[in-house]
Amino acid sequence: MQINAGKIRRILAVRNDRFGEFLLNIPAFRALKETFPKAELTVVVDSPVRGLAGAVPFIDKIIEWPGREHNFFEIAYLSGKLMRGRFDLCVILNPSKEFNIAAYAAGIPLRAGYDRKWGFLLTHKIKDLKSLCQKHEVEYNLELVSLVQAKTDNTALALTIGEDIEKAVLKEYGLDYPSEYIAIHPWTSDPIKKWSVNNFQELAKRIIKEFNIRLILIGGGENLPESQILFSGLGHNFINLTGKINLVHLAALLKMCKLLISLDSGPAHLAACVGTPVIALFRNDLPGKKAKRWGPWGSGHLVIEKNSLSDITVDEVFQKIKQIRNGSEVVRKVSSLDPLRGTL
Repeated sequence: MQINAGKIRRILAVRNDRFGEFLLNIPAFRALKETFPKAELTVVVDSPVRGLAGAVPFIDKIIEWPGREHNFFEIAYLSGKLMRGRFDLCVILNPSKEFNIAAYAAGIPLRAGYDRKWGFLLTHKIKDLKSLCQKHEVEYNLELVSLVQAKTDNTALALTIGEDIEKAVLKEYGLDYPSEYIAIHPWTSDPIKKWSVNNFQELAKRIIKEFNIRLILIGGGENLPESQILFSGLGHNFINLTGKINLVHLAALLKMCKLLISLDSGPAHLAACVGTPVIALFRNDLPGKKAKRWGPWGSGHLVIEKNSLSDITVDEVFQKIKQIRNGSEVVRKVSSLDPLRGTL
């Protein structure tokens, strides 16, 4: 079906899974706005992601739709909501039988997505080959929106985090600026991608002892009990914000950090969005989960990738941190609070 860009006035894009995956769609959202400059872009997200979606400069409106299974009546309600939105084009970025049905039932004339989960309801579709890890997730998302002729030359991630939010974070969590901070995120939702938390504990002690730098531990509320047990007694240079900070505040916090050390997780992508370098630990023997697809996007990041995370030593990670600090290998976008800062 031919697409007349001048007649596209309302676009719907769907990515209502976890926040890390959502962030890797930012270049695709930019492509849609640049290709259809007169169109209003509405994005469907999971409820916890709404705040971050509001910080994406290309998104005009947001619809919350929880990333879980819904019954017939809920899908019918969604379809009615989409019908009232009078969308000309819908791009379903995470394969969803529910949205394929809802978009079709809503009468959206152009419907793009992956040929899965009732893909016959789509007008534009491609095979879902992402599990092969031949490209980065950002590139897969751009490939999908290219089905509707959307493209961009700027594939950078971007979030608008203002100075007022940064100042609020400093006040809320009792931080000093421009004190130097390194953040660590030792948690993951997938146990198979986990580096020993005891290794992170040892690494934290070495960072504090040898660098005399302030270290911030981040994570979700479910990680709080373990964090209090394993990371207690590290002194005044250690700050435990596990389960205490929302995603927008976390973006501002990471923007002020010199570095994030993380597993394959959402905060690694959030740090990349705000220009903070990441040292990311990956396994390279997991189909569909390799760093080539899920590593931090952009320049200035380091990935340590082995068949087993147990083969990655604390000293190996620590030496990478030293190389970055001593060799100025990573250049990062500075915080708006201090325009003179540049390298770690």
